[in-house]
Amino acid sequence: MSEENNVAAVGPRPAGVWKRLRRDKLAMASLAFLVVLVILTALAPLVSPHNPNDTNLAMRLKPPGTEGYLLGTDHLGRDMLSRLIWGGRASLVVGFTAVILAMSIGIITGLITGYYQGAIDAVVMRVIDVLMAFPAVLLAIAVIAALGPGLMNAMLAVAIVGIPYYARIVRSTVLALREREFIEAGRAQGLPDVRLLARHILPNCLSPIIVAGTLDVGWMIMAAAGMSFLGLGAQPPMAEWGVMLSEGRAFIRFAPHESVLPGMAIFLVVLSLNLLGDGLRDALDPRLKD
Repeated sequence: MSEENNVAAVGPRPAGVWKRLRRDKLAMASLAFLVVLVILTALAPLVSPHNPNDTNLAMRLKPPGTEGYLLGTDHLGRDMLSRLIWGGRASLVVGFTAVILAMSIGIITGLITGYYQGAIDAVVMRVIDVLMAFPAVLLAIAVIAALGPGLMNAMLAVAIVGIPYYARIVRSTVLALREREFIEAGRAQGLPDVRLLARHILPNCLSPIIVAGTLDVGWMIMAAAGMSFLGLGAQPPMAEWGVMLSEGRAFIRFAPHESVLPGMAIFLVVLSLNLLGDGLRDALDPRLKD
Protein backbone atom coordinates (compact mmCIF):
# COMPACT_ATOMS: atom_id res chain seq x y z
CA MET A 1 0.00 0.00 0.00
CA SER A 2 1.44 3.38 -0.99
CA GLU A 3 1.86 6.17 1.50
CA GLU A 4 -0.82 8.25 -0.25
CA ASN A 5 -3.57 5.72 0.31
CA ASN A 6 -3.94 6.97 3.85
CA VAL A 7 -4.48 10.53 2.67
CA ALA A 8 -8.13 11.09 1.94
CA ALA A 9 -9.28 13.74 -0.47
CA VAL A 10 -12.88 14.80 -0.60
CA GLY A 11 -14.88 15.81 -3.63
CA PRO A 12 -17.97 14.96 -5.63
CA ARG A 13 -17.99 11.81 -7.71
CA PRO A 14 -18.16 12.50 -11.48
CA ALA A 15 -20.90 9.91 -11.95
CA GLY A 16 -23.02 11.53 -9.26
CA VAL A 17 -22.41 15.01 -10.66
CA TRP A 18 -23.52 13.93 -14.14
CA LYS A 19 -26.56 12.17 -12.71
CA ARG A 20 -27.69 15.29 -10.85
CA LEU A 21 -26.90 17.54 -13.81
CA ARG A 22 -29.08 15.44 -16.12
CA ARG A 23 -32.08 16.13 -13.89
CA ASP A 24 -31.76 19.87 -14.65
CA LYS A 25 -33.55 20.23 -17.98
CA LEU A 26 -32.54 23.87 -18.48
CA ALA A 27 -28.86 23.08 -17.85
CA MET A 28 -28.95 20.13 -20.25
CA ALA A 29 -30.71 22.19 -22.93
CA SER A 30 -28.07 24.89 -22.48
CA LEU A 31 -25.29 22.34 -22.72
CA ALA A 32 -26.78 20.92 -25.92
CA PHE A 33 -27.09 24.40 -27.42
CA LEU A 34 -23.48 25.26 -26.56
CA VAL A 35 -22.18 21.96 -27.96
CA VAL A 36 -24.03 22.55 -31.24
CA LEU A 37 -22.73 26.13 -31.37
CA VAL A 38 -19.13 25.04 -30.75
CA ILE A 39 -19.37 22.40 -33.49
CA LEU A 40 -20.99 24.89 -35.88
CA THR A 41 -18.34 27.55 -35.32
CA ALA A 42 -15.52 25.02 -35.47
CA LEU A 43 -16.80 23.96 -38.91
CA ALA A 44 -17.33 27.56 -40.04
CA PRO A 45 -15.34 27.16 -43.30
CA LEU A 46 -17.55 24.21 -44.26
CA VAL A 47 -21.01 25.35 -43.10
CA SER A 48 -20.92 29.08 -43.92
CA PRO A 49 -22.93 29.70 -47.11
CA HIS A 50 -20.73 32.69 -48.08
CA ASN A 51 -17.38 34.21 -47.30
CA PRO A 52 -18.11 36.49 -44.30
CA ASN A 53 -16.13 39.38 -45.79
CA ASP A 54 -17.41 39.23 -49.37
CA THR A 55 -19.30 42.42 -50.17
CA ASN A 56 -22.15 42.87 -52.66
CA LEU A 57 -23.47 46.43 -52.66
CA ALA A 58 -26.37 45.41 -54.90
CA MET A 59 -27.67 43.22 -52.05
CA ARG A 60 -27.05 45.59 -49.12
CA LEU A 61 -29.48 45.68 -46.15
CA LYS A 62 -31.63 42.82 -47.42
CA PRO A 63 -34.05 41.51 -44.76
CA PRO A 64 -33.97 37.96 -43.35
CA GLY A 65 -35.57 35.45 -45.68
CA THR A 66 -34.07 36.91 -48.84
CA GLU A 67 -33.29 34.21 -51.36
CA GLY A 68 -29.72 33.05 -50.87
CA TYR A 69 -29.40 35.02 -47.63
CA LEU A 70 -31.33 33.29 -44.87
CA LEU A 71 -30.68 35.99 -42.26
CA GLY A 72 -30.36 38.88 -44.69
CA THR A 73 -27.35 41.08 -45.40
CA ASP A 74 -25.61 44.00 -43.75
CA HIS A 75 -24.85 47.50 -45.02
CA LEU A 76 -22.12 46.18 -47.32
CA GLY A 77 -24.15 43.27 -48.67
CA ARG A 78 -22.31 40.68 -46.58
CA ASP A 79 -24.20 37.55 -45.55
CA MET A 80 -25.37 37.88 -41.93
CA LEU A 81 -25.55 34.13 -41.30
CA SER A 82 -21.95 33.62 -42.39
CA ARG A 83 -20.78 36.55 -40.29
CA LEU A 84 -22.67 35.26 -37.26
CA ILE A 85 -21.04 31.85 -37.58
CA TRP A 86 -17.54 33.27 -38.00
CA GLY A 87 -18.23 35.89 -35.33
CA GLY A 88 -19.26 33.13 -32.95
CA ARG A 89 -15.96 31.41 -33.58
CA ALA A 90 -14.03 34.56 -32.65
CA SER A 91 -16.17 35.34 -29.60
CA LEU A 92 -16.08 31.79 -28.21
CA VAL A 93 -12.33 31.48 -28.71
CA VAL A 94 -11.77 34.78 -26.91
CA GLY A 95 -14.16 33.90 -24.07
CA PHE A 96 -12.83 30.40 -23.38
CA THR A 97 -9.16 31.32 -23.90
CA ALA A 98 -9.43 34.32 -21.58
CA VAL A 99 -11.05 32.18 -18.88
CA ILE A 100 -8.38 29.48 -19.24
CA LEU A 101 -5.60 32.08 -18.91
CA ALA A 102 -7.21 33.81 -15.94
CA MET A 103 -8.04 30.50 -14.29
CA SER A 104 -4.53 29.07 -14.73
CA ILE A 105 -2.76 32.10 -13.27
CA GLY A 106 -5.41 32.56 -10.58
CA ILE A 107 -5.22 28.91 -9.47
CA ILE A 108 -1.42 28.98 -9.16
CA THR A 109 -1.55 32.29 -7.30
CA GLY A 110 -4.30 31.12 -4.95
CA LEU A 111 -2.57 27.81 -4.19
CA ILE A 112 0.77 29.43 -3.35
CA THR A 113 -0.58 32.33 -1.28
CA GLY A 114 -3.16 30.23 0.57
CA TYR A 115 -0.79 27.37 1.40
CA TYR A 116 2.37 29.27 2.34
CA GLN A 117 0.82 32.54 3.58
CA GLY A 118 3.36 34.87 5.19
CA ALA A 119 4.97 37.76 3.31
CA ILE A 120 4.25 36.41 -0.17
CA ASP A 121 0.57 36.14 0.67
CA ALA A 122 0.47 39.69 2.04
CA VAL A 123 2.19 41.20 -1.02
CA VAL A 124 0.28 39.26 -3.67
CA MET A 125 -3.11 39.77 -2.05
CA ARG A 126 -2.52 43.52 -1.75
CA VAL A 127 -1.79 43.63 -5.48
CA ILE A 128 -5.00 41.68 -6.11
CA ASP A 129 -6.89 44.09 -3.85
CA VAL A 130 -5.63 46.98 -5.96
CA LEU A 131 -6.76 45.27 -9.16
CA MET A 132 -10.19 44.53 -7.68
CA ALA A 133 -10.57 48.15 -6.59
CA PHE A 134 -10.93 49.19 -10.24
CA PRO A 135 -14.20 48.54 -12.10
CA ALA A 136 -13.59 45.54 -14.36
CA VAL A 137 -14.46 47.27 -17.63
CA LEU A 138 -12.35 50.34 -16.85
CA LEU A 139 -9.40 48.12 -15.93
CA ALA A 140 -9.78 46.22 -19.20
CA ILE A 141 -9.88 49.50 -21.14
CA ALA A 142 -6.73 50.68 -19.33
CA VAL A 143 -4.92 47.45 -20.25
CA ILE A 144 -5.96 47.79 -23.90
CA ALA A 145 -4.85 51.42 -23.87
CA ALA A 146 -1.41 50.22 -22.81
CA LEU A 147 -1.25 47.30 -25.25
CA GLY A 148 -3.11 48.83 -28.19
CA PRO A 149 -6.41 47.83 -29.83
CA GLY A 150 -6.91 44.36 -31.26
CA LEU A 151 -8.71 41.11 -30.56
CA MET A 152 -5.71 39.42 -28.92
CA ASN A 153 -5.10 42.42 -26.67
CA ALA A 154 -8.78 42.51 -25.73
CA MET A 155 -8.55 38.84 -24.79
CA LEU A 156 -5.46 39.51 -22.64
CA ALA A 157 -7.18 42.48 -21.02
CA VAL A 158 -10.29 40.57 -19.93
CA ALA A 159 -8.07 37.67 -18.79
CA ILE A 160 -6.01 39.98 -16.57
CA VAL A 161 -9.22 41.38 -15.10
CA GLY A 162 -10.37 37.84 -14.24
CA ILE A 163 -7.21 36.68 -12.44
CA PRO A 164 -8.06 38.17 -8.99
CA TYR A 165 -11.47 36.47 -9.09
CA TYR A 166 -9.98 32.96 -9.36
CA ALA A 167 -7.07 33.69 -7.05
CA ARG A 168 -9.43 34.66 -4.25
CA ILE A 169 -11.68 31.61 -4.78
CA VAL A 170 -8.74 29.20 -4.66
CA ARG A 171 -7.03 30.96 -1.77
CA SER A 172 -10.14 30.84 0.40
CA THR A 173 -10.57 27.12 -0.35
CA VAL A 174 -6.91 26.38 0.39
CA LEU A 175 -7.11 28.25 3.71
CA ALA A 176 -10.04 26.02 4.69
CA LEU A 177 -8.23 22.84 3.63
CA ARG A 178 -4.62 23.34 4.71
CA GLU A 179 -5.33 22.39 8.34
CA ARG A 180 -7.63 19.44 7.53
CA GLU A 181 -6.73 15.98 8.82
CA PHE A 182 -5.86 14.48 5.43
CA ILE A 183 -3.40 17.31 4.72
CA GLU A 184 -1.83 16.93 8.17
CA ALA A 185 -1.55 13.18 7.53
CA GLY A 186 0.21 13.87 4.24
CA ARG A 187 2.69 16.19 5.91
CA ALA A 188 3.32 13.59 8.63
CA GLN A 189 4.09 11.00 5.95
CA GLY A 190 6.62 13.35 4.40
CA LEU A 191 4.77 14.11 1.17
CA PRO A 192 6.31 17.10 -0.63
CA ASP A 193 4.30 20.30 -0.82
CA VAL A 194 3.99 20.08 -4.59
CA ARG A 195 2.31 16.67 -4.34
CA LEU A 196 0.01 17.82 -1.55
CA LEU A 197 -1.03 20.84 -3.59
CA ALA A 198 -1.47 18.98 -6.88
CA ARG A 199 -2.99 15.71 -5.67
CA HIS A 200 -4.96 16.61 -2.57
CA ILE A 201 -5.68 20.33 -2.35
CA LEU A 202 -6.22 21.27 -6.01
CA PRO A 203 -8.90 18.57 -6.65
CA ASN A 204 -10.90 19.99 -3.75
CA CYS A 205 -10.77 23.46 -5.35
CA LEU A 206 -12.11 22.30 -8.70
CA SER A 207 -15.83 22.40 -7.91
CA PRO A 208 -16.07 26.16 -7.22
CA ILE A 209 -13.54 26.86 -10.00
CA ILE A 210 -15.54 24.93 -12.60
CA VAL A 211 -18.74 26.75 -11.67
CA ALA A 212 -17.00 30.14 -11.62
CA GLY A 213 -15.33 29.45 -14.96
CA THR A 214 -18.59 28.43 -16.63
CA LEU A 215 -20.29 31.61 -15.46
CA ASP A 216 -17.25 33.74 -16.27
CA VAL A 217 -17.04 32.69 -19.93
CA GLY A 218 -20.26 34.60 -20.58
CA TRP A 219 -18.86 37.71 -18.91
CA MET A 220 -15.63 37.41 -20.91
CA ILE A 221 -17.58 37.16 -24.17
CA MET A 222 -19.65 40.22 -23.28
CA ALA A 223 -16.58 42.17 -22.17
CA ALA A 224 -14.63 41.33 -25.33
CA ALA A 225 -17.67 42.21 -27.47
CA GLY A 226 -17.97 45.47 -25.56
CA MET A 227 -14.33 46.29 -26.25
CA SER A 228 -14.88 45.57 -29.95
CA PHE A 229 -18.05 47.69 -29.92
CA LEU A 230 -15.98 50.60 -28.60
CA GLY A 231 -13.32 50.04 -31.25
CA LEU A 232 -10.76 48.65 -28.80
CA GLY A 233 -11.04 44.96 -29.64
CA ALA A 234 -11.53 43.26 -33.00
CA GLN A 235 -11.33 45.64 -35.92
CA PRO A 236 -13.51 45.79 -39.07
CA PRO A 237 -13.94 44.02 -41.41
CA MET A 238 -13.41 41.05 -39.08
CA ALA A 239 -16.58 39.10 -38.35
CA GLU A 240 -17.02 39.42 -34.57
CA TRP A 241 -20.25 39.97 -32.67
CA GLY A 242 -19.12 43.21 -31.02
CA VAL A 243 -17.91 44.61 -34.35
CA MET A 244 -21.21 43.62 -35.97
CA LEU A 245 -23.15 45.44 -33.25
CA SER A 246 -21.03 48.54 -33.70
CA GLU A 247 -21.43 48.55 -37.48
CA GLY A 248 -25.17 47.92 -37.33
CA ARG A 249 -26.10 50.68 -34.88
CA ALA A 250 -26.14 53.29 -37.68
CA PHE A 251 -28.80 51.29 -39.53
CA ILE A 252 -30.99 50.28 -36.59
CA ARG A 253 -34.04 52.10 -38.02
CA PHE A 254 -33.76 50.79 -41.56
CA ALA A 255 -32.30 47.32 -41.02
CA PRO A 256 -32.66 46.34 -37.35
CA HIS A 257 -31.60 42.76 -38.08
CA GLU A 258 -27.98 43.92 -38.53
CA SER A 259 -27.79 44.78 -34.82
CA VAL A 260 -30.48 42.50 -33.40
CA LEU A 261 -28.96 39.26 -34.72
CA PRO A 262 -25.49 39.61 -33.13
CA GLY A 263 -27.13 40.99 -29.99
CA MET A 264 -29.39 37.94 -29.78
CA ALA A 265 -26.40 35.67 -30.36
CA ILE A 266 -24.55 37.21 -27.40
CA PHE A 267 -27.71 37.03 -25.28
CA LEU A 268 -28.36 33.35 -26.02
CA VAL A 269 -24.76 32.28 -25.42
CA VAL A 270 -24.47 34.18 -22.13
CA LEU A 271 -27.88 32.92 -20.96
CA SER A 272 -26.94 29.33 -21.81
CA LEU A 273 -23.64 29.63 -19.94
CA ASN A 274 -25.37 31.07 -16.89
CA LEU A 275 -28.01 28.33 -16.86
CA LEU A 276 -25.31 25.68 -17.26
CA GLY A 277 -23.29 27.28 -14.48
CA ASP A 278 -26.31 27.25 -12.16
CA GLY A 279 -26.89 23.59 -12.98
CA LEU A 280 -23.25 22.72 -12.31
CA ARG A 281 -23.33 24.60 -9.01
CA ASP A 282 -26.22 22.46 -7.83
CA ALA A 283 -24.75 19.24 -9.25
CA LEU A 284 -21.39 19.83 -7.56
CA ASP A 285 -22.95 20.65 -4.18
CA PRO A 286 -21.56 17.95 -1.85
CA ARG A 287 -24.62 18.27 0.41
CA LEU A 288 -26.83 16.78 -2.31
CA LYS A 289 -27.18 13.03 -2.60
CA ASP A 290 -27.08 11.07 -5.86
